[in-house]
Amino acid sequence: MTGSAQTSPVIEKLTFPVETLEDDRPWKVVVWNDPINLMSYVTWVLQRLFGYSLEKANMLMMEVHTKGKAVVASGEREKVEMDAYRLHEYGLWATIEQD
Repeated sequence: MTGSAQTSPVIEKLTFPVETLEDDRPWKVVVWNDPINLMSYVTWVLQRLFGYSLEKANMLMMEVHTKGKAVVASGEREKVEMDAYRLHEYGLWATIEQD
């Protein structure tokens, strides 16, 4: 068959996501109030896992108790995921969110 037209291959433009400053925002670990754990236990866990002084751990525990939640750590996503996992191992209710 002579004289047949050939079509050109379609070339698609590749796009890559643009990194924004929002992507660089740190992540935070939030501990939530629960009706199960004693306040002294929450203070002890915060001291043990994060190396906080008794005063700082007690302040964070009181924030959890009175406000319902407290930010106990922040940083890169992988780090805060591990922190939340470790808090779960101690029976505390913790979530992560981006700042």
